[in-house]
Amino acid sequence: MNKSIDKYVVSVKDLTKKFGSFTAVDKISFDVSKGEIFGFLGANGAGKTTAIKMLIGLSKPTSGKARVAGYDVIKNPEKVKYRIGYMSQKFSLYDDLKVFENIRLYAGIYGVSKKEIKNKTDVLIKDLGMVDMKKKLVRDLPLGWKQKLAFAVSMVHNPSVVFLDEPTSGVDPITRRQFWEMIYKASEKGTTIFITTHYLDEAEYCTRASIMVDGEIKALDTPMELKNKLNVKSMQEVFVKLARG
Repeated sequence: MNKSIDKYVVSVKDLTKKFGSFTAVDKISFDVSKGEIFGFLGANGAGKTTAIKMLIGLSKPTSGKARVAGYDVIKNPEKVKYRIGYMSQKFSLYDDLKVFENIRLYAGIYGVSKKEIKNKTDVLIKDLGMVDMKKKLVRDLPLGWKQKLAFAVSMVHNPSVVFLDEPTSGVDPITRRQFWEMIYKASEKGTTIFITTHYLDEAEYCTRASIMVDGEIKALDTPMELKNKLNVKSMQEVFVKLARG
């Protein structure tokens, strides 16, 4: 094991993905530390989701290297999957199962022991404030509750890093704030958060943020430093300047 690499929860070097002659992700490199909230930003089509699919073991890189949660994503994609949490851009729970059934299902998939599953389910439902909703079908929950439940389920097995692909898309401002409170709590406990979002004001909440343009990372730093370097007052302005070249 390469200790110089594994001091990071996510370590990427020249990661590339090509589809024929089209390069979706072009030699991106970065490292993410334990407990960091890492914003992975870019316009639709910039390559964010393609990059995440490689990092979580769902897509094989064309070239380059990446280690996630201590494992090489090319050599050990299955081991990577058990050490991470993932919340997709589209709602990922089962509508026709009840709240507690979804939690138990995913806990089992992630390898949580049968002895632990019931206790984890009860604790998670209580922490979410969903005791009165535990037997509701997920399809009957408001979107905000669905999103918070999906995030909690993605961490039911205590992963090293959680990948969140536009988790607050479509929810109201109050729910967005509550969602970010959950993210901060997870980060404070040592879970690394890797998040994409098209709400650029949310980039301000990240420890660091990268901005992808046409498959390349054009900038990576703290929100404050990115604004200082480009002499602007908001991450929206940072994004516009970089995206327009």
